Amino acid sequence: MSYGMNAIGTQAQMMATQNAIPKIDVNAEDKSLREQTDAFESVILKMLMDNAMKDEKNLFSSQNDPGDKIYKSMYRDELSKASAGGFGFSQMLYDYLSQKNSLN
Repeated sequence: MSYGMNAIGTQAQMMATQNAIPKIDVNAEDKSLREQTDAFESVILKMLMDNAMKDEKNLFSSQNDPGDKIYKSMYRDELSKASAGGFGFSQMLYDYLSQKNSLN
């Protein structure tokens, strides 16, 4: 197992991602279920943006600031939360779980 700074950062990111994935209660009320599916869509969007922008260069400097990765990650996190509910994943999941809940 590698113990360099890169490996520690990767492990920390994996642990944070695992703990950040929302649990969806299929028996939740409509408003609560909508919030849960939006949160789930937000996590999917964040993972998509992280992968799409992982090789992004710093536009303002040729050097990488230590806080640059953190700032960009925070920006993508907030952007994914603001965009949640608008891509269709949340609606599909909400419809599926609502239909499944009404059958029980």
